[in-house]
Amino acid sequence: MKKELPYFSIGDSFGGNQDWFRDPMMHLGGCGAAAACDVCINLALHHNRTHLYPSDIQELDKEAYIRFSSTMKPYLRPRFGGIDTLEVFMDGFNQYLEYVNEKKIQLSGCPGDTPPREAAAKVKDQIDRGIPIPILQLRHKNVNFKDLVWHWFMLVGYKEFENEFYVKIATYGGFRWLSFYELWETGYKRKGGMVLLQQKDE
Repeated sequence: MKKELPYFSIGDSFGGNQDWFRDPMMHLGGCGAAAACDVCINLALHHNRTHLYPSDIQELDKEAYIRFSSTMKPYLRPRFGGIDTLEVFMDGFNQYLEYVNEKKIQLSGCPGDTPPREAAAKVKDQIDRGIPIPILQLRHKNVNFKDLVWHWFMLVGYKEFENEFYVKIATYGGFRWLSFYELWETGYKRKGGMVLLQQKDE
């Protein structure tokens, strides 16, 4: 079974790109804000939630994305240690949703100590509903994931085989497929996790 979200592109960039941010702090630590921006853009484009994006969603370009990140910054601002828990992300994102008068989206956390197959089932459920998933990776003992350490990025698809579950991740304007179980089992006690979205009218 395979499912990929339509998502969005800006020029040759798959999704948004934190490297575009000109604000030094956002360039360094704006991944949480970028994840929230990408969720909002996807919901505006594919779920008719155009009020989540402050500009014309049909005229999405690099400059508009950078402006949007500045709008999101007060709610998910870079800080010492980063946005390093699901609760900090959800609190900031909920404040933005309140600011734009969005009352039908509910956020919940799937912490990193959730059993892998249970977490994979939550990924399938949300991707099947057409909504990308912000995921927080803290430390990881597998060097293949070193570029994802202490970083928020997006899950935008999955592939399921007999005993394997792969996810399509989007970050820094690109995408790749990874083993979800390898990604989820970090080897460290302190873990990140995923933020799940539910629309009340679903």
